[in-house]
Amino acid sequence: MESASQDINLNSPNKGLLADAMTDVPVDNAARGAAPEGLSVAEEEELRAELAKVEEEIGTLRQVLAAKERHCGELKRKLGLTPLDGLKQNLSKSWHDVQVSNAYVKTSEKLGEWNDKVTQSDLYLSASSTLEDWNEKLTQSEAYKKTQETLSQAGQKTSAALSNVGSVISRKLGDMRNSATFKSFEDRVGTIKSRVVGSRENSTDGLHSPSGAGDKPPQDNAPF
Repeated sequence: MESASQDINLNSPNKGLLADAMTDVPVDNAARGAAPEGLSVAEEEELRAELAKVEEEIGTLRQVLAAKERHCGELKRKLGLTPLDGLKQNLSKSWHDVQVSNAYVKTSEKLGEWNDKVTQSDLYLSASSTLEDWNEKLTQSEAYKKTQETLSQAGQKTSAALSNVGSVISRKLGDMRNSATFKSFEDRVGTIKSRVVGSRENSTDGLHSPSGAGDKPPQDNAPF
């Protein structure tokens, strides 16, 4: 962008054209009002000229800033940077500035000192000792021991019950396999399987054996 790439020189004769046009407008002394007390007319004119120059420089700086911002936006767009990336970067920088600030460092030091004072105080040590005593008394009490034993026994009984269930299931399956009904069913399945295999073998032999005048057709001696 031409407006972004061109640097505006504060010493340029073309700077602040609008301001120059405004300063060229004649202003009579009556419109200006009376001069402030303690200032001569010459001093007032000098201050007004300096004010006009400062305002002109401010306008020029605003134009430079606007051009730089437009150029920055173009560069971010070409780099694919989104406003969200800029926000993250600003937040990260702000948090870093906070961490290295004197207020944050002093606050961290104060918190550390307060923590040391609290942990070393008699009240804190007494409370910690009291809590340790209560914990020791609780673990050594009869109610705690009975509760622990009850939970342990319940766990053992549960494990034993699960083990017994597994043993019963295994025994039932073994009894079922050794029963006469299961064996009869197993024998029937084996007989059917052997007949099917034998029938397939006879069919295969019939297809591969040579045919003659004296050959007899194969007979199925074991009808299914």
